[in-house]
Amino acid sequence: MAQQALPERGARLGRPMGAAASRRTVHGVVLLLPGGDPDGGTRRPTRMSPAPVLPLARRLVRAGQEEGLAAHVVHYRCRGWNGPDAAAAADAEWATQEVVRRYGDVPVCLAGHGMGARAALRAAGHPAVASVVALAPWLPEPDALEPEPVKHLVGRQVLIAHGTNDERVDPELSYRFAERAKKVNRDVCRFEVHTDGHGMHQHRSEVQALAIDFLLGSLFATGYSRPVADALAAPPPLGLRMPLAAGFGSTLRR
Repeated sequence: MAQQALPERGARLGRPMGAAASRRTVHGVVLLLPGGDPDGGTRRPTRMSPAPVLPLARRLVRAGQEEGLAAHVVHYRCRGWNGPDAAAAADAEWATQEVVRRYGDVPVCLAGHGMGARAALRAAGHPAVASVVALAPWLPEPDALEPEPVKHLVGRQVLIAHGTNDERVDPELSYRFAERAKKVNRDVCRFEVHTDGHGMHQHRSEVQALAIDFLLGSLFATGYSRPVADALAAPPPLGLRMPLAAGFGSTLRR
């Protein structure tokens, strides 16, 4: 007897964190987009797929509790990007629309790592998206005929951080992307995490502090620390090759 194919499961939001979990008024939302595989097919993500972004989610909601920040991890329909389907980006767009349905007209930050960072950048054209945090984004080699889109980033504030020793994703590709994006949107900055790899574990506290500072400034207009403000204001390449070194987080913490 032939086995029946499992029905395709839609994307979903993980359990609410922060203001939504404590039943307080939500004034802003961050959606966490985990990494994945370039070609994962229709296989469902594993239960551990969201684990790498949970520590960042917890730190973000703690830092934004007074501002009414809520957070959700996005659970994808399938494991991979899957070429032209851009499945993770489509799921990020759905998740943003779901945030609007649940919480109304609140600003949204898309924060992703690896494939999730590319999804965050690609889905940022949704009107509710105010900002993007892209950590070690997986980006393809530049294609002169069909380059990765950047024009939809106009009006969004964009932070990219990438380890210089990333052996899984070439950090030069995120620099080239940021260079193109900066030409159409001055509110793009990129930090280089020296000697760190794809997961940026060596300087995790500094990277998380950077993400906190950027998120609070972009969603709640609380202002940026000087390093972030300088990076946003600087023309390329200065605003795209800003160093993030050990101890830098102490300068950014509020």
